[in-house]
Amino acid sequence: MQDVPNVDPAEIAKFDAAAPRWWDPDGEFRPLHDLNPARLDYIEARAGLARSRVVDVGCGGGLLAEGMAGRGARVLGIDLAPEALAVARLHALESGLEVEYRAVAVEALADSATGQFDLVTCLEMLEHVPDPAAVVASAARLVRPGGNVVFSTINRNARSFALAIVGAEYLMRLLPMGTHRYARLIRPSELSRWARASGLELLDLAGLAYDPFSRRARVTADVSVNYLAHFRRPMTTAGA
Repeated sequence: MQDVPNVDPAEIAKFDAAAPRWWDPDGEFRPLHDLNPARLDYIEARAGLARSRVVDVGCGGGLLAEGMAGRGARVLGIDLAPEALAVARLHALESGLEVEYRAVAVEALADSATGQFDLVTCLEMLEHVPDPAAVVASAARLVRPGGNVVFSTINRNARSFALAIVGAEYLMRLLPMGTHRYARLIRPSELSRWARASGLELLDLAGLAYDPFSRRARVTADVSVNYLAHFRRPMTTAGA
């Protein structure tokens, strides 16, 4: 477990400030609302959700966590943003979906719940922490042998800078300015290297395309901007 929390206080403050508007489909989290159906379909198709024990790392206000619960998963959402968690808990009461939320770091949870989950999800979170490799390693510890881990993040290249930062934040104002820092974006090769070092095997990489005019998202083969990555923890071999 890390001595220094793997968290950026400025990022926590930013998401807490916007937390009351998390469930507004036309607010600053509008892209997440629009992306969510495609994300859920990908996770369900690749890893399954019904009756699965799932931990959603960096759950925020609970958008993905509730979506997975609605498809039959038993979901624990974790985050370190207290206002976002408060919104998540309140919305779960209103929706009637059973989701458990905890204010705990993924590294700490991995120390106490090693191998207890069928599926670990961590979407749009890695690019907001100082040490994303540590999050990947903790996700690998949380999932059981044979279980699945799904990440989503943003690639780091000229195209992603133009579309995900300049276009989305400064021109179209789909996201608040300063939501993403270019230096913290993550190439698929980097994510795959961290995952391999943590004992995970890559099963799939897929792009996530978003049309802000139709407000529709779809999974594609183009991983140059937003992308999803599906990993699995191998089963322990006999005699290991």
